[in-house]
Amino acid sequence: MAKNSTGEMLGVQKAAILLIALGPEKSASIFKHLKEDEIEELTLEIANTRSVSPQLKESVLEEFYQVCLAQQYIAEGGITYAKELLEKALGPDAAQNVINKLTASLQVRPFEFIRKTDASQILNFIQDEHPQTIALILSYLPSGQASAIISSLPLEKQADVAKRIAQMDRTSPDVIKEVEAVLEKKLSSLVNQDYTIVGGVDAIVDILNSVDRGTEKHIMENLEIEEPELADEIKRKMFVFEDILALDDKTIQRILRDVDNSDLGLALKGSTEEVQNVIFNNLSKRLAAMIKEDMDFMGPVRMKDVEEAQQKIVNIIRKLEDSGEIIIARGGGDEIVV
Repeated sequence: MAKNSTGEMLGVQKAAILLIALGPEKSASIFKHLKEDEIEELTLEIANTRSVSPQLKESVLEEFYQVCLAQQYIAEGGITYAKELLEKALGPDAAQNVINKLTASLQVRPFEFIRKTDASQILNFIQDEHPQTIALILSYLPSGQASAIISSLPLEKQADVAKRIAQMDRTSPDVIKEVEAVLEKKLSSLVNQDYTIVGGVDAIVDILNSVDRGTEKHIMENLEIEEPELADEIKRKMFVFEDILALDDKTIQRILRDVDNSDLGLALKGSTEEVQNVIFNNLSKRLAAMIKEDMDFMGPVRMKDVEEAQQKIVNIIRKLEDSGEIIIARGGGDEIVV
């Protein structure tokens, strides 16, 4: 694992390990708040992280917890207050180390924790707040971010918020801290202790299966250019043959129209009885009987040949999905409405 000049792991490596530890569902949610280049970098790092030892996992989680703790203390009473509490909890050296990491990566200022958050996400959390609260938050954000938010507010609120920003002079630090604490609580999520310690291709496949189709497509298109072999490996695992059980009858029937009967018989030869029944139930009685007869006639077959036949069918499924002829329900707003 690569390290920087001081012998420490790179930040992207720690972030990848953290996402692996949090599991695919929470990692997919975190991806929604990241920039495209950050998602691509983390995707590559997760895929290349083949395993994570329990010791390394605990070390990264502990560092993450300490940084979160320091940010909370800073929000409550500033850097001096945070340092005092951290020294009691961690000791002087460790406390200073955490504070140094925070102040090196952040210019600690009000609402710093949302400055890299997408404007639409911030809008979701603050649009129902009092105009004075919205004005306070926007006044501390970069102009581009603030302008995107204020332009998306209801028309009746836009002028009111703009007026309050213009008239704002001094705000009590206690008020700022209180607003920060409420907003950060809304944006934050607890670390789930039920996690996996193995990364690699399986981990990123789980994450990609949880994100929306648009995000998955963007990531895969970039990987196909930058890491074509890795992209192929991921694609092979994105939808496995047994996942056909999750599809509705109409979708299965559309897929089967494009499948060669000899490939179908070979693929079913190594599948479960449940998969076989689902397939046969979506074929005509005559064709189902013919394929069953072919399966009996072919006798023992190599598992390699079965897997190749199953992969051909999976490739047909992905091609039909890409063309929009079928829809496979995923996370991130891909629920089906009929």
